Amino acid sequence: MRWQGQRIDETDAQALPGMENRTGFLRTVTTPEFAGMTFHEVLAKSALNHVPGPSKMPFNWTVNPYRGCSHACVYCFARGTHTYLDLDAGRDFDSQIVVKVNVVETLEKELRRGSWKHETVALGTNTDPYQRAEGRYRLMPGIIGALADSGTPFSVLTKGTLIRRDIPVLVDAAARVPVDVQLSIAMFDETLREAIEQGAPSTQARLDTVRALSDAGFRVGVFLMPILPHLTDSVNAIDGALRRIKEAGADHVIYGALHLRAGVKPWFLQWLSQHRPDLLSSYRVLYPGSAAEAPKDYRKWLARRVKPLIRMHGLEARHSDDRPLRRSMSAPAEPVTNAMPLWLFEQPAAEPAAPSRFGAPRAPEPVPTLF
Repeated sequence: MRWQGQRIDETDAQALPGMENRTGFLRTVTTPEFAGMTFHEVLAKSALNHVPGPSKMPFNWTVNPYRGCSHACVYCFARGTHTYLDLDAGRDFDSQIVVKVNVVETLEKELRRGSWKHETVALGTNTDPYQRAEGRYRLMPGIIGALADSGTPFSVLTKGTLIRRDIPVLVDAAARVPVDVQLSIAMFDETLREAIEQGAPSTQARLDTVRALSDAGFRVGVFLMPILPHLTDSVNAIDGALRRIKEAGADHVIYGALHLRAGVKPWFLQWLSQHRPDLLSSYRVLYPGSAAEAPKDYRKWLARRVKPLIRMHGLEARHSDDRPLRRSMSAPAEPVTNAMPLWLFEQPAAEPAAPSRFGAPRAPEPVPTLF
């Protein structure tokens, strides 16, 4: 691994007497209660990560206590980051979890710096802070406390129901600083969820968590993303999802289409070939070559489908593309391209496909005219 030099048996000839051995810098842990998983405990040099300037993210700073994620979502955009550690973006990402065991102490020091401007810090933007490892390491209460103690507003995005453990900590923090809480819930067919988010809590468990957070006084947002072309983008699927989200007490929804970065695309297409080979050709057209985003025409088509349904269910309409840029700089104009035909957005009605683990292919739907 590229961080092999952080092992506990490494020595530093330039260190002060008695400090030559960097004990605790890294150790590898496996335990019976986390069968199939390996935790690599490291000492992080920094906790606050500055978001690169060109990013569209509406925040400048993040904290990620873990790398890798046991939720094992096939579509996770962060998979490629594991290759920086000479681990693969597939099974290793799901089971080889890097734990920054000193993240709380490091964060506290960084927040005490005179240069810190108390900008909003986002938690859960790369890998989930409430994945299974958090049940063992309990890093999040300390992180939340450090941010609140320093007067730093923050947001949390998670699929993990373990956040319910920290509701009292979050309530205390929210009395001192602005706190935003969002749950990521994209799959409302449980069979599909089990196939594509194998390690994540069930959809209903996450909806129950939305209710618990709402009852605690939070305006909970739900990330209905990614929406998967031909799998979860039907009117019935979106309408049913929004109805359950509303019933759970959510305040608003942020939605967006599937994003396939280079590090995740091979793994997602491999999964698709095993579960829905009939859709491979459509996905290769929608995400050709190195393209990561769904085509602009598809995203516009999806917006016409989703936004009226969001309004109908009384949820504040937000799209991942609608969030403001962090800076006032103007974005370059997008190049003009030929519009993609709408038939690409509908499931091809070619030869019938073999039944999959999560049901037979749905029949093609007409492009909506009312939306």
